[in-house]
Amino acid sequence: MSQFSAIKLLDSEIVTVRDVACSGECRHRSGEECAHATHLVFPYRGVFVRHVGRDDAVAESNQVLFFNPHEGYQVSHPVPGGDACLDLRFGEDALHELVPAELLRKGSTSFLTQHRRIDPRAQVLVALLRHSLQRGVAEPLEAETLALTLVRRALGERTSHAAGASIGRRKLVDRAKLTMASDLARRWTLAEIAREVGVSPVYLTQVFAQVEAVPLYRYQLRLRLARALDLLGEYDDLTQLGLELGFSSHSHFSAAFRQAYGRTPAEFQRSLNLR
Repeated sequence: MSQFSAIKLLDSEIVTVRDVACSGECRHRSGEECAHATHLVFPYRGVFVRHVGRDDAVAESNQVLFFNPHEGYQVSHPVPGGDACLDLRFGEDALHELVPAELLRKGSTSFLTQHRRIDPRAQVLVALLRHSLQRGVAEPLEAETLALTLVRRALGERTSHAAGASIGRRKLVDRAKLTMASDLARRWTLAEIAREVGVSPVYLTQVFAQVEAVPLYRYQLRLRLARALDLLGEYDDLTQLGLELGFSSHSHFSAAFRQAYGRTPAEFQRSLNLR
């Protein structure tokens, strides 16, 4: 059985959208691969690490990753469980219109950085696009518009964030991300995460906020909520879903979901006829 699968959800003149999954059996670095066009990849389940030279990026649901044409990379899965991503590919003309010039290498459609952090609204757009295409409820025009809106949101100056600080501090934050991703339902304490990555709790909070521009607890909450967006089509009992993701009650889960995404889990289910 192949470790890798890709299902084409949309193929239009504007954008190709694929649902890509990997079983994650390769825990250490894979052999080098490269893309033949620019891809914007939105992880929505699980986690992996992408290695480009000496630069590493933890790929999870708070991030969009950029796969540049003919740029070698490797992938590893330090956390078991594999991953799944929504993969968007646009033509060069559309990319030049969509992407702010300062994010690209001059005269090309290659991004200067590996990834950017996205906001909750972009996470919702990923889920809407994927669920609506999988269920056949979105016509091509609607899906294309959703894809364009998602990219603008994911690359916006006010709606996305490029990791700051030194390589050493980014690697420390990456270790914290992998620790949280290893058990999303666990009610981690700051001291526990700090012990896992080998620094003091105070230093960890300072560095994490510097690199990601959000507090560590909020980052973990967004990971949980993004997992809920992924799983809403599989649960009739939303209380059970919330508890399995580490929320203390249905009201806690519903309030956090509504604050992040502007609607309750039940409203999101109904909007896409997920159940």
